[in-house]
Amino acid sequence: MSLVAGIDIGSKSTKAVILDVHRRVVGRAKVRTRPDFAGVAREALETAARQGGVSAQDVTYIATTGFGRYNVPFRDLQITEITCVARGAAFLFPGTRCVLDVGAQSTRAIKLREAGKVKEFKSNDKCAAGAGGFLERAAKYLEISLEELGTISLKADNPQAISSVCAVLAESEIINHVSAGQSVENIVRGIHDALASRAQSLLSRVGLEPELTLVGGVALQAGAVRAVEALTGLKVNVPESPETVGALGAALLALQRLEKRGGAAAA
Repeated sequence: MSLVAGIDIGSKSTKAVILDVHRRVVGRAKVRTRPDFAGVAREALETAARQGGVSAQDVTYIATTGFGRYNVPFRDLQITEITCVARGAAFLFPGTRCVLDVGAQSTRAIKLREAGKVKEFKSNDKCAAGAGGFLERAAKYLEISLEELGTISLKADNPQAISSVCAVLAESEIINHVSAGQSVENIVRGIHDALASRAQSLLSRVGLEPELTLVGGVALQAGAVRAVEALTGLKVNVPESPETVGALGAALLALQRLEKRGGAAAA
């Protein structure tokens, strides 16, 4: 049976998803990105293959996405992140009309046409305070794990505002809240609310419509999901593996290209 793969080389992590010709996920993996893009792409592909009990040699077509997508010599196709995220989100939630992609260094709001095609998109044009990387720095300063950060804000009873759009100034606000004796729960909820507010601004610029699907690593944080839902007034779709949706979309587009060439064959 033919297999295809999508590899998403992001600023923090590189993800790979392997699909069979029936669009079933055979294996997926996430490894830390390093300067050797070709090597890290190979590592992600082989890890996904092992997870799925197949050989990387069985993958007949590979599409890459992410900022390192051009630097993988064994790719067959490269596709923009916007296109891949849109296709992956629509595949998982066919009713999706808007996608919010919050990664380590960027936040994107995408409005879809039918079949997961991109109608319009906007990206954060300020700095990392509007993306997931700021959450990592905040967690380190507050001396809690990133995983804990996701649930701590759910216990907040008086969220503390973080108004700066600059990551450095936003960190200063966190320091001021700590110095004033505010609880970690209320500070973290303020951080999630700030991130959600900037994301909502992007969504309003593309024209927010239900259904809304949240992808990217930040979607793993329950507090961030709740903050987005509170601000948008919408129930948010969250995939089982939100950080690999871009890689999934790349794999789906790889399979589509292979089918057009007549190269996809079932066993």
